[in-house]
Amino acid sequence: MARKLRIQYPGAVYHVMNRGDHRDAIFRDDLDRQCFTDTLAEVCAKTNWQVHAYCLMPNHFHLVVETPQANLVTGMKWLLGTYTGRFNRRHDLCGHLFSGRYKALVVDSTTPGYLKTVCDYVHLNPVRANLLRAEELLREYAWSSFPEYLKSPSRRPEWLRVDRLLGEHGIPQDSPAGRKAFAQRMEDRRRAGDQPEAWAAIRRGWCLGEAEFRKELLAQVNERRGAHHYGAELQEGEEEKAGRLVLEELTRRKWSEDDLTRNPKTHAKKAQIALRLRRETTMTLAWIAQRLQMGSVNTLKNTLRLAQGPD
Repeated sequence: MARKLRIQYPGAVYHVMNRGDHRDAIFRDDLDRQCFTDTLAEVCAKTNWQVHAYCLMPNHFHLVVETPQANLVTGMKWLLGTYTGRFNRRHDLCGHLFSGRYKALVVDSTTPGYLKTVCDYVHLNPVRANLLRAEELLREYAWSSFPEYLKSPSRRPEWLRVDRLLGEHGIPQDSPAGRKAFAQRMEDRRRAGDQPEAWAAIRRGWCLGEAEFRKELLAQVNERRGAHHYGAELQEGEEEKAGRLVLEELTRRKWSEDDLTRNPKTHAKKAQIALRLRRETTMTLAWIAQRLQMGSVNTLKNTLRLAQGPD
C-alpha cells in the first residue's frame, strides 16, 4: 500500500496536525482534552520528545514537537493509538477516530524565525477559528500551550520546552517580566491580523525553512524513497533531480538558459534533453515542455516522436 514518506532524524522539529475521521470531534469535553494531554505527557516520557507548542481544537490538534531521537513515527503511532483506545472506551465506541495519516511539516529550527512562525500559528489557532471573543485574551483559551508559557516553570509540564520560542521572540529569560513581555507580544501579533503567505506554507507545504535546509531534506528523501512512497516532498525531490539533469545537459552542450528561449521549440538539442528527462525522471510532459521552452504538450510529443539517432 502506498504511504507518505516520513523524514526522521535526531533533533528534527515538526508541526504535526491530525483531524477527526469525517471531521468529527476528537474531543467531546474537557475530560477528553485532559486525557489527550495526559497521553501526550506519557509519549514524551517514552520518547524524550520536547513540545514547543500545542493546541487542541474541537476536531483536530496541532503539535510543534522536537525529537532528540529519530522517533516521530513510533511516537505518533503510540500517541494516536492509545488516545483512540481511551476515547473509544470512554464513549463506548469502536473503530477509527482520526482521519488518515497525520501531517508532519518539517521545520527548519536552526534558522531564526521558522520555529517562531509555526508556534505563533499554533497559538493563534483559537483566534482564527473564532473561539475567542474580541475582548477575551489569548491566554483564556485553556487547551493550548500559550497559557502554560505564562506560568512559572514549577507549574508548567516538564515536557513543554519554552526557552527556544521565548528566545526567538527576543525574550532572554523565563522570568515574570519575560512572560509578561511574551503575552504582550502575542496580543500585538493577534491584533496585527492574519499572514496568508506565511500561513500558506504551513498549511500546504511539507517543509518550512531555508533553501539549503530544503535541499538537505530532499537529498535524504531521494536516498530513502521507494515505489510504495508518495507525497509532495517526493515530487519536489524528483523535480530537483530533473533540474540538475537539465543543467548538466546545458553545460555539456555549451548552452545557456537564454539558448532555450532563443532556439526553436523543436530544436534537436532540446529534443535530446527531453528524451533523457523522459528516460531518467518521472516529470510530466507539461513540466518538460515548460522547462525546455518546447511549446505545448502536443508539440513536445511530436518532437519526441521525430527525434532519432545520436545527438
